[in-house]
Amino acid sequence: MVITFTSILAAMLILIRPLQRNPFFIIYFGLIVAAAYYVETYCFKVTPFVYKTFLLFLVFHLVAINFVTIVAYGVDKRAAIKGKWRVPEIQLHTLELLGGWPGAFIAQRLFHHKTKKKSFQSMFWLMLFLQIAAVWYILKFLNILS
Repeated sequence: MVITFTSILAAMLILIRPLQRNPFFIIYFGLIVAAAYYVETYCFKVTPFVYKTFLLFLVFHLVAINFVTIVAYGVDKRAAIKGKWRVPEIQLHTLELLGGWPGAFIAQRLFHHKTKKKSFQSMFWLMLFLQIAAVWYILKFLNILS
C-alpha cells in the first residue's frame, strides 16, 4: 500500500507543476504515506495496485487534503494579520482543485479569510465546478451514470 500511495503522489508531484513549489503538498504527502505505513504495518496487509487500495487511498486523500487546506488557510490568515509572507493564491487553489474545497469552504468561514475578494471567490467556485465536472465525467466513463 505504501508503494501504491507513494507512486500516485510522486506522479502527481511530477505532473502538476504548482505542487512542486507548494510546501503544503509536502505535508499532505507525508500524512498520506505515514497513514499508509501505519495501516499496512499495524492493521492489515493490502496488495499494491488493486481496487480496494485505491479506494483506501481516496479516503486518506480526502481527509489529508482537507486538513492541509484548512492549515494553509490558517497560515495565510495569520500571515495577513502579521503582515508577513503570504501563501500564494495558486497554492490555495491547487489544494482546492485536488479535493480540498470542503476544507477551503470551512476555513474561509472559520477564519473569515478570502470571503470578500471577488476574484478569489470566482476562482474558488470555478475549482469546485471543475471538480464536479471531472467526477461526473469519470462516473459517466465508468458507466455508473447512464
